[in-house]
Amino acid sequence: MDRTTLSAEWTRFRTGRGWWLGMVASVLVTVSLGLLITGSARTACVTAKGEGPCPAPLLGPDGTAVADKYYFVHQPLKGDGSITARVSDMTGQIRLPDAVPGVRNVKEGVVVPWAKAGLLLRPSLKQGTPYAAVMITGSHGVRMQHNFTHDVAGAPVDGPRWLRLTRAGDTITGHESPDGRMWTEVGTVTLAGLPQNVEFGLFAASPSALTDMTARFAQATATFDQIALRGANGSWHHDDVGLALKPDGSPHHPGRAVESGGKVVVSGGGDIGPAVMTGGLRADLTLLGGVAGLVLVIVVAVTFFTADHRRGQVTLWAKAAVVGAVAFVSGLVTSGVVVPGGLALMRAHQNPIQPITLATELRVIIGYAALTAAAAVLALGLAALVKRAVVAVGLAVALVVAPYLLASAGLVPWLLMITPAAGFAITQSVPTFAHLDVDHSLLGGYYPLPPWAGLAVICGYAALALWLAHRSCRSAVVPLTHAHRHLSR
Repeated sequence: MDRTTLSAEWTRFRTGRGWWLGMVASVLVTVSLGLLITGSARTACVTAKGEGPCPAPLLGPDGTAVADKYYFVHQPLKGDGSITARVSDMTGQIRLPDAVPGVRNVKEGVVVPWAKAGLLLRPSLKQGTPYAAVMITGSHGVRMQHNFTHDVAGAPVDGPRWLRLTRAGDTITGHESPDGRMWTEVGTVTLAGLPQNVEFGLFAASPSALTDMTARFAQATATFDQIALRGANGSWHHDDVGLALKPDGSPHHPGRAVESGGKVVVSGGGDIGPAVMTGGLRADLTLLGGVAGLVLVIVVAVTFFTADHRRGQVTLWAKAAVVGAVAFVSGLVTSGVVVPGGLALMRAHQNPIQPITLATELRVIIGYAALTAAAAVLALGLAALVKRAVVAVGLAVALVVAPYLLASAGLVPWLLMITPAAGFAITQSVPTFAHLDVDHSLLGGYYPLPPWAGLAVICGYAALALWLAHRSCRSAVVPLTHAHRHLSR
């Protein structure tokens, strides 16, 4: 590809009014839809003061939006020490839709996969403060978690399980045992700046049960016995951390604890972990109109190739370079306007917003531009392969747009791993955490691949399409050359 060919293709594109109008239309469509969606977003919460704007998200030690609600039976610990207990049983309940209006429909004896109960240490009961905990879970075995976003897996749970949490300075270590004699370390964490006086004890929590894109109240109940303390020997304090009140002042889904005969039975709802779904509106919602804008970009890329009879190898790469560069710029203008503009609109209407760093916001903006460029190059490569505009547009839409729409409805989310639609992961503004159940739909913020891995998938498809088109053009040139030589004789 030489400069002359590249310059010729650029001149051809910039003098084609239809192609410029198509790119401008893609920008306007995406920005308009994004601002319409974010401008109409309204959230409201019911608190002890009545219904009104939702409070700002609770932030953990690293600035992530977190949930911090659980029932805590605890004692003060000064300096080093440990707590050991056996979790002899864990059960729970989930509230389902009422079969009879006005009659609560509660399913007993079940726990959600990430329901948790175990031993916890933290400097105070203030929500969002650092903590470390070793626990059993509903379906994920023993875990060591700290500061909401960190998780280490232990052994599976197939019966009663002994747990131990030990403090030595700022270092917290979690152990587990099947019999109380043979102990295995689950994990060790450092809580920098941990004060001399902390609270440690027994806890239970259960995140909501997710069914049919709906979160339903759930509660976990755990029985602790054979409790042994080192460094503390006081009376137990009971606290429902993060308990919300109804407008009438009564508690909303309170937990409880019962002490009897050396056993402590603790029941709690809520969760200790990242608040992916409840921590506020996400920045990637501003780009929901991007899928419509990409359809226009695909049409422009395909017609830019098929409208020209010159389809050699050199012009193929020159056309790909031009359409990719133009698409990148249009995507950059689009996201550079709609992302900060949409966030400003959501904040102006007093919506809570998921925390987003400058680096993440820039990655979303530039990443969307790269996604737009990759989709355009892929569409052009498909046009070079099939030689028919309608077929190429249909293929590109089926590969990029259709999986995105299906995933938005919560259907076949795995398509976002194996199709070019995986590229939308680059717009993800809230991380996906392995130790958290989420609604497996794009509207719920779920992307099965990390941002850069998703972008790599669509770039790989675009490169493959261009390579196959290059091979196709070369094989078409060879017969023509032979035919020319034959006629020359």
